Amino acid sequence: MTGEAAFRVGLRVEDVTEAARFYAGLGFEQAGSISSPGGRPIMAVLRRGALQLLVDALTGMPFPDSDHERMTRTGPRGLGVVIGIEVDDVDAAADYCRSAGATVTAGPLDAPWGERYAECLDPYDYAWKFYQLLPDPPQDSLDTAYDSWFA
Repeated sequence: MTGEAAFRVGLRVEDVTEAARFYAGLGFEQAGSISSPGGRPIMAVLRRGALQLLVDALTGMPFPDSDHERMTRTGPRGLGVVIGIEVDDVDAAADYCRSAGATVTAGPLDAPWGERYAECLDPYDYAWKFYQLLPDPPQDSLDTAYDSWFA
């Protein structure tokens, strides 16, 4: 692949090989990898369109010993962050995640803001949102949703 990705997300996982395999099922292609001197995969560089996913080993990378690094190793992973990607088929993405050991936490469903979406926690405890825009979103449903959220 040529050029740098417009967006990069780094994820830390126990097993780089298994994680790369899981993310390949979401449409990511491997663009590179790095192994430890002993041959253990410690980083996979994956691409999906403009998004580059850096999948680093939780241990084995030469990260500096710091409070942040110690907290990263003990988890929880990605708390409060959701990675959202547009997909051609939300239902198929949710089915894949379920079959690959992820937990679907919402959907698939049509949202009042004009998209069909599903959310899941992948096997490495990272949250993902898969969405596709609805061709004809209802015009008044966002007002109805807003009223129900903040009534």
